[in-house]
Amino acid sequence: MGGSIASGADRVPSRSYGANRRRFNAGLLAGVLFLAGLGAAAAEPVKLLALGDSLTAGYGLPASEGFVPRLEAALRARGRQISVINAGVSGDTTAGGRARIDWALGDRPDAALVALGANDALRGLDPAEAERNLDAILARLGKVGVPALLVGMMAPPNLGRDYGAAFDGIYARLARRHGVPLYPFFLDGVAADPALNQPDGIHPNARGVAVMVERILPAVERLLDRKS
Repeated sequence: MGGSIASGADRVPSRSYGANRRRFNAGLLAGVLFLAGLGAAAAEPVKLLALGDSLTAGYGLPASEGFVPRLEAALRARGRQISVINAGVSGDTTAGGRARIDWALGDRPDAALVALGANDALRGLDPAEAERNLDAILARLGKVGVPALLVGMMAPPNLGRDYGAAFDGIYARLARRHGVPLYPFFLDGVAADPALNQPDGIHPNARGVAVMVERILPAVERLLDRKS
């Protein structure tokens, strides 16, 4: 009799314990999965599109020394989880950038740098056409909700004062029109300095890229803060 009572008493708590244990395990698993999902979301890097030409692409430099990888490294060193997408095409004009903006948006960027116009100026192309192309690019980015930093260029002095005035003025107008921040000159501190350029006198060397990144970094960080 005593043995049977003891056995019955053992069986009832055993069933209750098993059910509670299963509920605890299920809750624990759900919590782990939830936290893992939060961790994955937190680890997902911000995507910054760099739409440009050879200055963005890193022409004449080892892959690790170009503008895009150096900018990404600088941003990561400042604690930002970021992936900078190199959408620079050597020789590209504003028309080329306009033609491929939808393709570039396929990477679903969170923000964008628009650094085009150098080749338009080097070829003496109509500044009004460059303005129309950049206007279309900024409008497209605005339509899909991608905040942008417009990166300006300056016409070479050999094209004359009139051309320079017409070309150089397009960036400030576009920035005002679209309500985007403007970094006035991509090659600030680098242009015309032989020590910071490759032998062609146009494209920055590794030291020149370091200067470009250092100078544009605050503007890029403000863009990323605006995005968040």
